[in-house]
Amino acid sequence: MTGVSAGLLRIDGLDVTYRTRTGPVRAVRGVDLTVHPGQIVAVVGESGSGKSTTAHAAIGLLPAGGRVEAGSITFDGRDLTGLSEKGWRSVRGTGIALVPQDPTVSLDPVRRVGEQVAEVLRIHRLAPRARLAAEAVELLRRAGVDRPGQRARQYPHQLSGGLRQRVLIAIALAGEPRLIIADEPTSALDVTVQRAILDHLQELAAESGTAVLLITHDLGVAADRAAHVAVMSGGTVVEQGPTREVLGAPAHAYTRDLLAAAPALAGEPLRPRRPAGTDVLLAVTGLRRSFDGTAAVDDVSFTLTRGRTLALVGESGSGKTTTARMAVGLETPDAGTVTFDGEDITAARGERLRALRRRFQLVHQNPYASLNPRMTLGDIVAEPLRAFGVGDRASRRERAAELLEQVALPVSALRRRPVELSGGQRQRVAIARALALNPDLVVLDEPVSALDVSVQAQILRLLVRLQQEHGLTYLFITHDLAVVRQVADEVGVMRRGRLVESGPTDAVLTDPSAEHTRELLAAIPGTRVTAS
Repeated sequence: MTGVSAGLLRIDGLDVTYRTRTGPVRAVRGVDLTVHPGQIVAVVGESGSGKSTTAHAAIGLLPAGGRVEAGSITFDGRDLTGLSEKGWRSVRGTGIALVPQDPTVSLDPVRRVGEQVAEVLRIHRLAPRARLAAEAVELLRRAGVDRPGQRARQYPHQLSGGLRQRVLIAIALAGEPRLIIADEPTSALDVTVQRAILDHLQELAAESGTAVLLITHDLGVAADRAAHVAVMSGGTVVEQGPTREVLGAPAHAYTRDLLAAAPALAGEPLRPRRPAGTDVLLAVTGLRRSFDGTAAVDDVSFTLTRGRTLALVGESGSGKTTTARMAVGLETPDAGTVTFDGEDITAARGERLRALRRRFQLVHQNPYASLNPRMTLGDIVAEPLRAFGVGDRASRRERAAELLEQVALPVSALRRRPVELSGGQRQRVAIARALALNPDLVVLDEPVSALDVSVQAQILRLLVRLQQEHGLTYLFITHDLAVVRQVADEVGVMRRGRLVESGPTDAVLTDPSAEHTRELLAAIPGTRVTAS
């Protein structure tokens, strides 16, 4: 049976198993899902829920060890279950296309962008060789890439994350597929870039009848974009139906938990705002920094008083991370001053800077890259103590155990390695390591942007609790104003290297004076009305 009533993609009773050293693991169990032409269907769930496995099974790209054990996958009336690799190649690209999550690993770093887009055209013989370059430029333009002719000649590392994601969309569009599977296509992107990319996918669905299967952990994205949503947990679909019904009146406890955890949909702060105070811990004045003649930070000034949280918000390239790195001596400003606890540290070098670094610590964005995979958790957490010669081996181990307990990890984890942990657990270890030297200032550089919403909520609550218990001061770098609303006392909004607006969080988010702040607020997932 074909046609709209049967669905363009139909998954019935899908079971997927992975072979592991300890035996088979059922990753997906009894999944039913239908996607109609021109429809956006969102599959929502946390890491390990089975949503990506379901999507990859639908395009025949299960990783090694993965196998469809039961059920069927039908596309446009054709049974794809058990299809050979040669058969799948006739479907991929021209029937079903995939936009993967991470453009950093999905694009070849040594080949120009245009060549990679043209490759799909060449493989499927969709354009004569003489037209490949021009067609690739046109596909980049259709994917919303600015200056597509110039971008086609560039390498992936020369593009921003948002542009790299658009390149993946251009590759997916090359074969004019009837279904695009978008696997977390915007999870690591700025909210305004995210909105632009999702707008583009939505326009494709509306104008050309292209269906979209959107895999996401963000219920706000699903609420904004999808007509139908399926919520997955533990390899099964626990709830599905029209988006407004499922998210408006969720029947399953897991869906209710996801909604409660989503910062885009729950705007209350995690603790009352604190008064401004007069004990200034960090002050930056007139900071400037240029790279290759381009101003990355231009005349930025702010103060941060002890025990409070200041969030610097902005898109990629806004200068927020460079500003934070100058504040802790990891970048040298071209102009301006940095004052820490009353001392000018702008020109601090050598032993003086090393001594200061005991008093401020960083927590990075990616917990998978920031922890040494060869070290045990005990050694990772104790590393700052060892680096500064604090205590002996026994006392450092005792301190590491104490820190793990503070971040709600068991002492038994001391001997484990990062590979044995989830992303949220790894970020807890990174936070424990940052607290080892009892710092005055902790710089948090996008500490929750790579995490599931429920894990994100846990980490944010942990940071708030640790701040209350230890009197910590946070400089919080983020692109997400919904997160700012939950944790920050003050916010500074950056754009193109300049601080365009700053003030108390509630005042800035309630009555923004800068147009760019209003744009960021409008782009928060979950603020749109879902189309029926």
